[in-house]
Amino acid sequence: MAIRSSVLGLAGLALCIAQAAHAQDVYKIGTAVGLTGYAAASDRGWRDGQLLAVDMLNAKGGLAGKKVELIVEDNKSEPQESVVVYRKMMSNDNVQAFASGCVSAGNFAAAGAVVRAKIPMVLCSILPPRPEEQKWAFSVLPPPRFEIEARYRYIKEKTNIRKIGILHDPTPYALLMKDIGVKIAQDFGLEVVATESYKQDDPDMSVQIGRINGGGGGAIVKMGQGGSTVTTAKNIKQLGLDNMLLLASLDDGAPLKQAGEILGERFMFPAPGVQIPESIPAGPAREAADAFLKVWRAKYGDRDPNAGARGWDAIQVIAKAVEIAKKTDGSDVRDAVEKVTGFQGAFTKFNFSPEQHVGITENPYVIGVLRNGQFAVK
Repeated sequence: MAIRSSVLGLAGLALCIAQAAHAQDVYKIGTAVGLTGYAAASDRGWRDGQLLAVDMLNAKGGLAGKKVELIVEDNKSEPQESVVVYRKMMSNDNVQAFASGCVSAGNFAAAGAVVRAKIPMVLCSILPPRPEEQKWAFSVLPPPRFEIEARYRYIKEKTNIRKIGILHDPTPYALLMKDIGVKIAQDFGLEVVATESYKQDDPDMSVQIGRINGGGGGAIVKMGQGGSTVTTAKNIKQLGLDNMLLLASLDDGAPLKQAGEILGERFMFPAPGVQIPESIPAGPAREAADAFLKVWRAKYGDRDPNAGARGWDAIQVIAKAVEIAKKTDGSDVRDAVEKVTGFQGAFTKFNFSPEQHVGITENPYVIGVLRNGQFAVK
């Protein structure tokens, strides 16, 4: 019995040693994503772009001599569920960096625990609000102001509309955009006649649209993603508002195409170059987009690449930071992300610094429409 116990003990010790050695040979990146719920369309694309980037890195030998592993957890597009999955990835999976999706409220809710663990976060969302959390967080999402400016500039320069309405959901990103939209409207000679809110699962927006129309609004500037955009387009058509424009947010191609099929070119949206690659001039930006799109299309065909490109870029930013740091320790990688500047991604160029944790510093958007079944520049 004693010999058997000793053998079992040695076997257990050997297993622990093997597991520890394996852990040292793997660099784990965690991603909390809304694979279900309102953020699913964008966050699934984000995840799939990340997986392609991880495969590419591993084919080249990994990072700092380690295989890269992506740990994916569904936060169901809910803040409380985000806290649960973040904690799980930190305690059970021992992730060393996060590259999480577009559910801002979920990233905010978990940020305190992530900071205490000294794990850097590269996010699809806006940054958490507290300075101590912002120190460890970096965003690959264009500043919300860029979306608004692109749409307002189009209304000012290409239409005679001067009265608009804002329609927004309750997410932190949309609320921030709403506040900016109200604040800068006058800079573009526009008057916001109504600011209306909705919930992501509302089946009808007719009341909100009616108030905007009643105030003389000739265009709705919508702030929020997903199927609500399709609902808004349907309601505009059902109400017989044949001259009203709908300008949606950055989003996955599926709801954008559905809304475009309903309203034609009265429906518009801010589009990054990767969503309409023909709009990117020849040069490094086009080369980076084409390199990603070649891999993306080989795997996913004509599926919209917008969120996938940002997920790909998030992993590439972490990889560049590890290359700079020559280490995978959380603090070293955090410091190194601040040195990732002039980095050309598939989505756009990134310029991080100690003072700049939102990496996109130049507006990447054109105004897109659906034309002959394809996205094109308006």
